Amino acid sequence: MPLYFEDITKETLYIALEIINSNSHYNMVENERPQRKLAEIEEEFLNPATKSLFIKLDDTYIGVMDYLMENPKDQCPWLGLLMIHGDYQGYGFGTQAYALYESEMRKRGLFRSRIGVIKENVKAMHFWESLGFLYIKTALSENGKEIFVYEKNFPKEA
Repeated sequence: MPLYFEDITKETLYIALEIINSNSHYNMVENERPQRKLAEIEEEFLNPATKSLFIKLDDTYIGVMDYLMENPKDQCPWLGLLMIHGDYQGYGFGTQAYALYESEMRKRGLFRSRIGVIKENVKAMHFWESLGFLYIKTALSENGKEIFVYEKNFPKEA
């Protein structure tokens, strides 16, 4: 069965927390601690600015995705987070989830997306580059971390 998306809600937020906390390396790079708290995840995922989704395989929650349809700073859609649960990494689910995201964006008439990768997250840089994202600039995050900004133009037909 192919992957599909499901909205993250207040009632299912604890599942998103479990997925986030299965990736302690990312949490250390992003937040300088291995675990996040439910209140932080609620602020990140249950806000009106971004779309927050579970990545599901059959009835199993295997990941989370959070994106902004249009960043007011550059009028581009931004994929803020695509994270696969630590137990499900290495099976191509991240690539499949990204392909589904790109397909959804194309259906909405959008043909590019941007992402920001923390400089220290080399594994993520390799992943996004393998999917065709190209480095365009370096920026600073709100907490002073260097962020490499990448962009991908989607093929018009797929």
